[in-house]
Amino acid sequence: MTITAAFLFTRNPAIVWLGLLFILLVFICVVFFVAFLRRKLVLFSDRLCETMDNMLDGASALPQVYEEENLFYKINHRLIRLYEAMRENRESVAKERADLQELISDISHQVKTPIANLKMVNATLLEQPVTEEKRQEFLQASSGQIEKLDFLMQAMIKTSRLETGVISLDRKMQPIYDTLAAALGGILLNAEKKTIQVSVDCPSDILLAHDKKWTSEALFNILDNAVKYTPAGGAIRVSVQSWELYVKIDIADSGKGIAESRQGKIFKRFYREEEVHDVEGIGIGLYLAREIVTMQGGYIKVTSAVGSGSTFSVFLPRGS
Repeated sequence: MTITAAFLFTRNPAIVWLGLLFILLVFICVVFFVAFLRRKLVLFSDRLCETMDNMLDGASALPQVYEEENLFYKINHRLIRLYEAMRENRESVAKERADLQELISDISHQVKTPIANLKMVNATLLEQPVTEEKRQEFLQASSGQIEKLDFLMQAMIKTSRLETGVISLDRKMQPIYDTLAAALGGILLNAEKKTIQVSVDCPSDILLAHDKKWTSEALFNILDNAVKYTPAGGAIRVSVQSWELYVKIDIADSGKGIAESRQGKIFKRFYREEEVHDVEGIGIGLYLAREIVTMQGGYIKVTSAVGSGSTFSVFLPRGS
């Protein structure tokens, strides 16, 4: 016997209506569920597009989403991390480009005068008859400019090697006395020529983890700077103190002093004060000294006042 829909409807219409109602409810639920999913998808898409638009516009910071950990939160969080990494990389590249432009400008400024002087000397020797005495004077002047260019190139090579990590400092536990003695050996002759009295107070038993060659270079640059800017008959005092965590090396001079407003600038590459351009130098010694000390975990402090001399305090950590 075959049961037809008409038979069921005739015999028990309530069951049929319940079935139709159930189907209708299921259909309505499906419609609402699809609408809900569509709304969530549109919202997800809009917020994702907003985040990406902020990225494309170069926003300084993307809005954080503090919600339950859903799909959008996870994707947005990773987009923010990606954007921050890209922004840091972009800022790093921009800084490197600016530093390179500044370096090129500094080098151009430094080599301009020696090259101009060499051209003038060579032109004079080639175009005008000069006596042997004058010729020797011109050649000595030319030699001085060549030495200045060579000194500049050597300083730039050292700076480049330190900044790019080509040179790795070899810190070993050893007496600072020997390192300081090597640095002092490079300035004593010039100090004697200016009758500058150099006094040293450094116990021979102070051990310090440091790279002897490069630390000696840093101390020499500070000492050489002190000799250059201390007037004839002045004094330079060097003292070393051993602290619990650091070894402090003070290099004090009786020079002209440094104004407080300029003390932060003296460690910049090629910086020189206007009133001392008659003193030999290119303004890179203190920059190198700070780089060397910083690479060993130390720092340099300056205490100075105009007319009262300057004290450069080098702090180097004792440990390895």
